[in-house]
Amino acid sequence: MLENHLLLYKQSNGCVKLADREPLALQVEGDVVIGGLFPLHYVAPKPQISYQSKPQLPPCTGFDQRAFRWMMTMVFAVEEINRNSSLLPGVKLGYHIMDSCDHVHTSLQALLSLVNMNSQSQSFPLCLADSPVPAVIGIASSSPTRAVAQTLGPFNLPLVSYFATCTCLSDKNMYPSFLRTVPSDLFQVRGLVQLVTFLGWLWVGTIGTTDDYSQYGIQAFSNQFTQQGGCVAFHLAIPTTPTAAEIQEMADTLQRSTARVVVVFATEGQLLDLLLELAQRNVTGIQWVASEAWVTASLLTTSRFHPVLEGTLGLSFPAVGIPGLKEFLLNIYPSPKPGMAFVNMFWEEMFGCRLEFKEDQFKENPAPVCTGSEDLKYSNSSFTDVSQVRISYNVFKAVYAIAHALHTLLNCDSEGPNKGICDTHTSFTSRQLLHHLKKVNFTNQFEEKVYFDSNGEPVPLYDIINWQKDSQGIIRFIKVGSYDGSAPLRRQLQIEQSTIVWTKGQSQVPVSQCSAPCSLGSRQVRRPGEPYCCFDCLPCADGQISNQTGSTECTKCPEYYWSDKDKVKCKAGIEEFLSFHDTMGIILVTLTLLGVVMTTTVTAVFHRFRSTPIVKANNSEISFLLLLSLKLCFLCSLLFIGQPSFWTCRLRQAAFGISFVLCLSCLLVKTIVVLLAFQANAPGSRGLKLFGPSQQRILILCTTAPQVFLCAGWLLGAAPFPFKNPNYQATTGKIVVECKEPWPPGFYLVLGYIGLLAFICLLLAFLGRKLPDTFNEAKLITFSMLIFLAVWISFIPAYVSSPGKFTVAVEVFAILASSFGLLLCIFVPKLYIILLQPQRNIKKSITRK
Repeated sequence: MLENHLLLYKQSNGCVKLADREPLALQVEGDVVIGGLFPLHYVAPKPQISYQSKPQLPPCTGFDQRAFRWMMTMVFAVEEINRNSSLLPGVKLGYHIMDSCDHVHTSLQALLSLVNMNSQSQSFPLCLADSPVPAVIGIASSSPTRAVAQTLGPFNLPLVSYFATCTCLSDKNMYPSFLRTVPSDLFQVRGLVQLVTFLGWLWVGTIGTTDDYSQYGIQAFSNQFTQQGGCVAFHLAIPTTPTAAEIQEMADTLQRSTARVVVVFATEGQLLDLLLELAQRNVTGIQWVASEAWVTASLLTTSRFHPVLEGTLGLSFPAVGIPGLKEFLLNIYPSPKPGMAFVNMFWEEMFGCRLEFKEDQFKENPAPVCTGSEDLKYSNSSFTDVSQVRISYNVFKAVYAIAHALHTLLNCDSEGPNKGICDTHTSFTSRQLLHHLKKVNFTNQFEEKVYFDSNGEPVPLYDIINWQKDSQGIIRFIKVGSYDGSAPLRRQLQIEQSTIVWTKGQSQVPVSQCSAPCSLGSRQVRRPGEPYCCFDCLPCADGQISNQTGSTECTKCPEYYWSDKDKVKCKAGIEEFLSFHDTMGIILVTLTLLGVVMTTTVTAVFHRFRSTPIVKANNSEISFLLLLSLKLCFLCSLLFIGQPSFWTCRLRQAAFGISFVLCLSCLLVKTIVVLLAFQANAPGSRGLKLFGPSQQRILILCTTAPQVFLCAGWLLGAAPFPFKNPNYQATTGKIVVECKEPWPPGFYLVLGYIGLLAFICLLLAFLGRKLPDTFNEAKLITFSMLIFLAVWISFIPAYVSSPGKFTVAVEVFAILASSFGLLLCIFVPKLYIILLQPQRNIKKSITRK
């Protein structure tokens, strides 16, 4: 405990001087004295300016037994080296250790006390080093370490840290004399990011403090974590001296957040208030991921924190068992002798009693008086559990690194008469020691190679630690994996996931996510204004699939493939066409056959009664040719049904176009003959004689020939061909097999010529609709042409708008409807007279007005 701080007070004469007392220290003199700074307390008092003649200074509080073990490990290592005949023979190491209180101000005060102490001792009149303390081992936290390292840098006085991991300390321009036996946070952050992402946690919160260690660590973690696709749900910064309201607000944030994994860069002392609040609220279910600063902190393993911290996971430095250390620690006893203040503080803290010979200048100690029967051998504490030490091992390595540097510097391995004896007659400077310290390279008794790289740092090795309860309900730090920052990327992280106990004692990896991963068949869509880990899930569009959980994009199926109903896999599209087996196909084929049968029946009846006046009227040859063309019209519809092929695609439109033009040509001739026959009764009329059977045949040939040439040129120049079109049935995944028309104007020219002939027939028939014959065929042709044009005019928009196979069905329906219209309107009235009223089938009855 520090009894004095670097406090100033102003006397009446205006002079300013330091406080009277020097800080407490644990020291042993030697030929070379190594300095040590350890955070024996984790709560430093606020500096107070006093104008009293004798300022009363408050002490540091919160004794840290773990830091005390680090300090005693340094003592143990120094004594072990002094007993070693092969390392620094003839040189006795001493130490001067002070409490840094884990604070910048107190660390600097302790440092100034170290480097300014009296270098001449009566016990050791010969001091090898020019500086009283040529090297310092410390400190734990990064902010105090930066201040001390920056102070020592201009003097080239080595500072070897056992716990300061801030990446900022790698800057050799700012900290030229700084080295450390712990890896930089650069590697720890990489390891933590790999650990978190390996376990599938992409939605985490972070907690830190306002010091350099936390700020640099959290910033580096957040940057690398987001690059790996993760999101930081929140960040809490614990103030240096937090108020109760601030602690409660942070606890509220932890309880409200959906992030169940929290990464913490802080020391146990900085976390204590927050964890006490969480324990009081019984906040459980948070998976803590700890930095090396507190992952092995015994202060947080008491039973009150078990529900909160059980299952904690984090990176720690490799652990070893140092032979003889436990026996050394067990032989520590309090004493009223000078220099034993730290040991006395530890004793009172360990056993909760008060030493009678220890004066407490600041408050009455209410604890009972120590009985003297207390023995560390019977204490079950983390202080005496040194089977696997970590930070203590870093302290151990730091002491040995300095010893090996001194060994080289003092020519302890020189040849000659003084072989094997160190040169103790020549003093050295801190600069010389620093030079040799940077070149240290030895293998210690644990088969570990100890050296410093260009940044003064060791090989980045970490253990992955898990907080697990043993059978007695005590938290143990169990190694469940390792991280080697120097290994290839894929082999850096090694973890035995089955051995991990998670928060609340669970055996399954906790889930921490803002939004649950999208299921198969859907994709993620970010919520506006929120982190990209917060999203909604939308099903994939038709024709796209997502066969992985959490997909951000859907994959389009290859051509002629379609997504299944779950949008998980692509399947071959169902080929669709107007089949003979479809209900619609069966209906259309039935109507076609009915039309063919009816046409054949009419033809047979007309042939049977071909000598009767109603058949002979208006050239029976044209009537039979018209019936033949109607039969072809019916039959051509069959070319549109069934799977399109090379030949059906070429024949269907040509057969349709030529058949209907032939049919309309016959009707045109019939209409002209009717009109000329009426005019033949007029005096001097020769029209009917000039338009005889030969002329009628020529007219039919001339009106049909253009369609034949048009279809022939269309088929030769740009013939339709079978084509699989996946665009029509986008919602069902069916691929329509259709006839692709490379030159669509060809079809519209064919259809347009048919329309032109139909319009001419309608116009001529309309002109002869009122002829005074009893049986006026012009009326029948007029009705048939009206039906014909109505069908084909409505066909065009229906044809354009119908999808897939319905396009073909519309055209077949139009062919059948127009064919039935011509057949029924023109021939059924005549068939009615022939079969049902044969008495009217005479010339007089037909020509009568």
